[in-house]
Amino acid sequence: MKVIICGAGQVGWQIARHLASERNDVTVVDNNPELVRRATDTLDVQGIAGFASYPDILERAGANDADMIIAATHSDEVNMVTCQVAHSVFSVQRKIARLRGQSYLNAIYSDLYRRDHLPIDVVISPEMEVAEAALQRLAAPAAFDTESFLEGHAQLLGISIDEDCPVINTPLRQLTDLFSTLKAVVLGIRRKGSLFVPSANDQIFAGDECYVMTENTDMARTLEIFGKTQGKLERVVIIGGGNVGLAVARALEARTNRVRVRVLERDRETAERAADALERTIVLNGDGLDASLLEEANISNADAVLAVTDDDKTNLLAAVRAKELGCPMAICLTNDPTLVPLMGPLNIDAYINPRATTVSSILQHIRHGRVRSVYSIGDAEAEVIEAQVLTTSPISGNRLRDLDLPEGVLVGGVLKAGKMLKPRGDLRIDEGDIVAIFAMANQVAEVEALLQVSIDYF
Repeated sequence: MKVIICGAGQVGWQIARHLASERNDVTVVDNNPELVRRATDTLDVQGIAGFASYPDILERAGANDADMIIAATHSDEVNMVTCQVAHSVFSVQRKIARLRGQSYLNAIYSDLYRRDHLPIDVVISPEMEVAEAALQRLAAPAAFDTESFLEGHAQLLGISIDEDCPVINTPLRQLTDLFSTLKAVVLGIRRKGSLFVPSANDQIFAGDECYVMTENTDMARTLEIFGKTQGKLERVVIIGGGNVGLAVARALEARTNRVRVRVLERDRETAERAADALERTIVLNGDGLDASLLEEANISNADAVLAVTDDDKTNLLAAVRAKELGCPMAICLTNDPTLVPLMGPLNIDAYINPRATTVSSILQHIRHGRVRSVYSIGDAEAEVIEAQVLTTSPISGNRLRDLDLPEGVLVGGVLKAGKMLKPRGDLRIDEGDIVAIFAMANQVAEVEALLQVSIDYF
């Protein structure tokens, strides 16, 4: 597949890294020559320095015979014009654009992106993706990472293993015997910074980070087995009242089981805008690092604090201060992956990486076969791929034990006739089933081959 990626920032670079590793023909375009040089020096891609919306630049990038263009520059308008030029001048079939402006994302203007207007096939909104990720984290506060799969029937949980975990030093094979009715599978273990897919004989040790897929109804029991308690979420303090904080507050307001929310925002104009948009939420204008303001927000009685300002270091420090003042749960947003190792020493419970959520969203629309969603694990170390099984897929009609799955790949769950089934050797995969597969990064191409059907892509 020939792909042009416009924008060589964090998101563009990660997408290029994924696609180049799978031997696609990738060209990166950016008006910053240094970013283009970084991409061409570290990845197997071609690079063009110039403005992505210029027709001559796209022509140099190979738009005449490109299969797809991904517009992920920092400018919404450049991304939109790039897709228009790619469509009108070069007839590129598939066009994906990252848009941040909330007005562009309003549902009442969705006709704007029709082919006879502004032809964009897929619009990705980082702020909305991050807000959804924040809500997922709040739904499972005992987990450091979480994502929903199989039409909401299954949940991927990232669980840190402590010394008091009841199942440490127990082979995974024995967990199946001990909890035979539990629909949960350990898909990945990160130990001393290294992620791997465990075998049935592997054990879980204190200090490990485990990725577990479980049926939604078994989530509380799964967390309990791994030594975590799922508390009730009734009071939340959000630090940052911008697009992300506002979207989370709105979603919490709309819940039937009422959650009391307080929003702290330093910029007065942004705070006023948030206050006008929210009905029951209290909005306080001030610095989220100010201990007196946090106390005014009743932080010591809050069940969780969510730090989602546009500054990573502010988020980290605000989360630390909130914990120091008695808040039991802290989640913070961080764009910089080098800050992630500080989360443990700083006692921050979970984090949201906007780059990873946006990359996951874009990958969902790139993967071959009937792929429904893709979730990127860690620093692009692995992926969870959810896909519908088609008649011509190589896995269709086979039992799990007969599938020649490569090392580093595990099936996490199967949705059959609206019911989630735990993977077992005698489980047959049929047309129409939805499967969730955990794959290490170097095995993603092989998983795609198992799901792929040549006529189904475009």
